[in-house]
Formats: sequence, structure tokens, C-alpha cells
Amino acid sequence: MSAGDRIGVLLVNLGTPDAPDAASVRRYLAQFLSDRRVVEIPQILWQPILRGAILTTRPRKSAEAYAQVWTEAGSPLAAITRAQAEKLQAALGGTVLVSHAMRYGRPAIGASIDALFAAGCRRILIAPLYPQYCAATTATVADAVNAHLATLRWQPALRFLPPYPDDDAYIGALKTSVEAGLAALDFTPDVLLASFHGMPERTRTLGDPYHDQCRDTARRLSEALGRPVEVAFQSRFGRAKWLEPATDATLARLGAAVSSVAIFAPGFAADCLETLEELAIRGKEQFAGAGGRQFAYLPCLNDSAPGMTMLETLVRHELAGWL
Repeated sequence: MSAGDRIGVLLVNLGTPDAPDAASVRRYLAQFLSDRRVVEIPQILWQPILRGAILTTRPRKSAEAYAQVWTEAGSPLAAITRAQAEKLQAALGGTVLVSHAMRYGRPAIGASIDALFAAGCRRILIAPLYPQYCAATTATVADAVNAHLATLRWQPALRFLPPYPDDDAYIGALKTSVEAGLAALDFTPDVLLASFHGMPERTRTLGDPYHDQCRDTARRLSEALGRPVEVAFQSRFGRAKWLEPATDATLARLGAAVSSVAIFAPGFAADCLETLEELAIRGKEQFAGAGGRQFAYLPCLNDSAPGMTMLETLVRHELAGWL
């Protein structure tokens, strides 16, 4: 195979600040919350709010939360996504070059595409690591990729990994991961709770399939596990009505009704602030504060063996005809 015949795979996740400090978080939030798909308010109205109240108060508070989960390898999301790319590279071999990028922050999508192309990749699979499709996540990756392609004289051929909310490989990996997590506990939880990232209810009424795909994932997983899986939606922001039930309200309700719960986040490909701080730390406090006794957070698929087997299966399927 010649240098110009290599195939590239670009794993893309949401993003993270470069450091757990207010300045880094401010830069990250300014980029993230300026995306018109993320906040669907006319920019002439939104930008003064963003540049005013939000970016002057939220970065410090968010930086304190990031500091609680930061590791020696940096942001958990960045470290895990990098590890996923490295392990997928080892699994696919030398004919495929695997890299990773962040939709917001670094490494940037455009720079990563350029690096793959410079390495001889004329065919590139873009793999957004979002199992459930949402315009505010999956579509923004396509937006960024296409915006970068518009600047190129010589463009690579591209494919996009489609969402996989009910794919057998994904459900099987979740089943294996959840069962392993439950087996490691010293209690049997009364409730198994799947927490997905929330979205404004308006996005659902406008036709976004995200809510239904989250429910499909939970239903398929419940069938595979042979036990009920409750669903909730986390990370509400602003005053608009969001998808319900809310995770924090659900944990408070459960804390008053049952003694134990295990929570996990099947919509996240890698553990991050929203799982390690919002669920594992604050979620535990919410459950215990309402009277709950035993709480467990089960990790995401991350770069675990089941997670990597799933990712390799999905990627190889999309590379059919290229490899």
C-alpha cells in the first residue's frame, strides 16, 4: 500500500478545557456555548448573555468541579479518548491510522484531518463518539468537518460513523460492563438508573430523535440484563423546559423510597465531568441527602475491553470496502 492509500479514522468527542482553572474553562465554554446548535437562541440575544453573566460567573465554579476529577494525565475525557485511539490503532494495524479530536478545544477537528491527510490518508472515517444522535452533538461534528473541508483545495474522501443506539455490539458491551460493575459491589441495588445527558424539550418537538434513541438504548439494555432500567436526563441548563425526568430529581425521589441505587451513563463514551463529578459525587450527595443508604456509580465503557471490542466492530463495519 502506497503512502497515499492509507485509511484514517478520527475519533471525535465533545471536548474539555486544557486545565482546571477559570481562564481555561472560560475559553472552552465560550467556544462550546457559541455553537448555534448547542444554544438555539438568536445570537444577537444570546451573545450578550453569554459574554456577560455566564462567562463572568460560571468558569470559576466549573473550574472547581473540574479540579475534583482532574488526573495526572489531565482531563479524564481527554486521557480516555487518547487511550481509545491508541488501542484502536493497535487493533486495526498499520494500514489504518487512528487519531482523535475534540469538537471544542484541542486537538481540533480541522488540524487532525490535516494531519491524517499529510500522513497519506486520502480516505477518512469520522467517528463521533455519541451512541445516540443529537443535533447538538453528532451534527456539530459534521458541521465542523464540512466547514474545514470548505477551506481545502484537495479534500479526502469521507465517511461518518452513524449513531448506534441499539446496535448489538453496543448493547452487548453495555451489558458486559454493567454486569461487571454490579458484580463488584457489596450490595444489590434496588434500582438501576441510566442517566443520559439532557436536552431542551423543544429539540424533541422539533424532530430531534435523541430522546427516543435514549429510551431505545435503555429498553434494549433492560431486556439484555433481564431487569428494569430506569431512565433520567442530567445537566439541565437555563430556564427552558428540559427532557424529563431529571436525574437530580430522580435521585432525590429514589433516596426517599429505596435504600440503594446504581447509576451509569450509557450515552457517554468516556467518563468526564458530567459523570465523575455530577453523577458520582453530587449524585451520591443528592441520593444520600434524601435518605438513600447505598449508592454506586458504574463507569462508562471508556477504553475497557468490552468498549474497545465494540468500537473496533463498529469501525470495521464502516470501513468495509476500504480495507
